[in-house]
Amino acid sequence: MFEATKVGRQVSKTDFKARIPDLRTELLEVQLQLALHKVPVIIIVSGVQAAGKGEVVDRLNHWLDTRGVQTWAFWDETDEDRERPRYWRFWRNLPPRGEIAVLFGAWYQTPLVHHMAKNAEPAHLDAELSRIEDFERMIIQDGALIVKFWFHMAETDQKRRFDELSRDDRSRWANLPTKSGFSAHYGQFERLAERVVRATDTGIAPWYLVEATDRRYRDLAVGETLLGAMTARLARVGTDPAVHAPSVPILPNLAGARRTLLDSVDMTQTLTDEIYKRRLKTLQSKLNELAWSAYKAKRSTVLVFEGPDAAGKGGAIRRVTDAVDSRLYRTIQIAAPTDEEHAQHYLWRFWHHVPRAGRMTIYDRSWYGRVLVERIEGFATPTQWSRSYYEINEFEEQLSEAGVIVLKFWLNITEDEQLRRFKEREVTPHKQHKITDEDWRNRDKWHAYGAAVNDMVSRTSTQHAPWIVVPSNDKAFARIAVLEAITKALSKALKSGQ
Repeated sequence: MFEATKVGRQVSKTDFKARIPDLRTELLEVQLQLALHKVPVIIIVSGVQAAGKGEVVDRLNHWLDTRGVQTWAFWDETDEDRERPRYWRFWRNLPPRGEIAVLFGAWYQTPLVHHMAKNAEPAHLDAELSRIEDFERMIIQDGALIVKFWFHMAETDQKRRFDELSRDDRSRWANLPTKSGFSAHYGQFERLAERVVRATDTGIAPWYLVEATDRRYRDLAVGETLLGAMTARLARVGTDPAVHAPSVPILPNLAGARRTLLDSVDMTQTLTDEIYKRRLKTLQSKLNELAWSAYKAKRSTVLVFEGPDAAGKGGAIRRVTDAVDSRLYRTIQIAAPTDEEHAQHYLWRFWHHVPRAGRMTIYDRSWYGRVLVERIEGFATPTQWSRSYYEINEFEEQLSEAGVIVLKFWLNITEDEQLRRFKEREVTPHKQHKITDEDWRNRDKWHAYGAAVNDMVSRTSTQHAPWIVVPSNDKAFARIAVLEAITKALSKALKSGQ
C-alpha cells in the first residue's frame, strides 16, 4: 500500500504559487457552507516522523478561517486522562457542528505506540482497530465528516529530513515534548502502520496517503484532497449520513402487545417502617465505607436512574447521596440539551461527566433518553434511535473495561400508582413544583413508553451493565433495593479487583 507513496512526486514553486489562490478561495467557501449547514469536520493527521505534519497543519490554518478551527495534539496523558476511559479525551475535543477539529494522531496514536512497544497482543490491536472503526462510523452517522491523512516517505528521505532538522535547534521537531522513536525501527513501523491503515480504511472514512518528501506537493495534495472531501460532503447535505449503519432492525411498535418484560415484575413488594429504618441505617453506613474504599482503590462508579415520572428517582438518589461524602460524588440531572450540547453527538454530554478514578457520578436520567423520550416524542428518527442501542452498549462497555462500576436502575411503578402520586403532588404545597402539564401529557403515552422501556431493557441489559428493575410502588422497598444493589456491587468489585 505504501509503495505508491514513495515515487518522489514534486511540484515546482511556480505551479504551487499559481494553484494556491483558487484553492484558498474554494476552501474558505466550502468551510463557510459547511458551517452554515452545521456539519462538523474532523481532520486526522498521522504518519511517519519528520514528514512535516505540523507544517501541513500550520498551512491549513493559514488557508482556512481559523475562527472555526481547533487543533489538538495528544501528547502525554494527563492525570485526568489516565483516570478515565481512553476515549474520554477524544470526546472532549470533538468539534461542535459547523466547526473543524484537526487531531494529531487522534485515536490511532495509542494503539501504534503500545504495539510498537510490544505492550499489546495482536488480538488486542485487532479489537482496538475494530473499536476505532465503530467509533468513526458512529460519528459519521451523526453527520460529521472525517478526513484522514497518512504522511509517508521512504526511509532514505526520512533520514535526510532528520539530518536537516537536527541541525536546527529552533525547528518544531526539536521542540516537540515527546518523540516516539519509531524512526529507529522504520521497517517494523511501516508494517504495523500498513496493517492499521488497511484495517481502518473504510468507505465512509478512507485514508488518504500523502507522499511527504516534497513539501509543496505534500501541502497541495492535502489542500486539494480536503477540498474534494468537504465539497463531496456538502453535496450530501440533507441526506441521511447513516448509509453504512450496522444492521440494527427498527423494532415494531409494541404498544398493543399483551405483556412486556416489566409485566413480570412483582409490584406488590413492601417493607414495614421498622424494617426500612433499620436496613436504611445499616446500608448507608456500609455504603459510606465502600465509597471511601473505592476512592482509595481508584475505582469509579456510574449510577443511572431511570423510570416513569413520580417513580421515586429523586428519593432513591437522596438515600444514596446521604451516605456518601459530598466530595466523592456528583449528581447530574439531565434535561433538554443546551445549545452547546445540541451541537454535539448526543453521547458527548454524558462522556463529559464520566467520573475520575475513585469518584461517583449519579445520572438522574441519562443517555437512555435517546430511546425513550426522543423516540416517543419524535425528537430522533427511527434510524437514529434504533442504532443508539448499539452505541449505548459500546459506551457502557468502554466504561466497564476502564474499571468503572456501572449500575442502571429502572424504578418501576404501575399506572394507577403514578396517578395517585400525581394527585398527591397537586395538593401538597412542597410537592406542587414536581407536577407539570408535561407530566400529564406523558401519561397519555403510557403504553408507548412501556413498549420503549421493554425494548431498552431487552437490548441494553448486558454483562457489562445489566438493568436492575426495582418495584417502586412502595418507596421504602425501592430505596432499600437500590442501596442493597449498590453495596453488593461495590463489595464484589472491590473484593475481586474486577
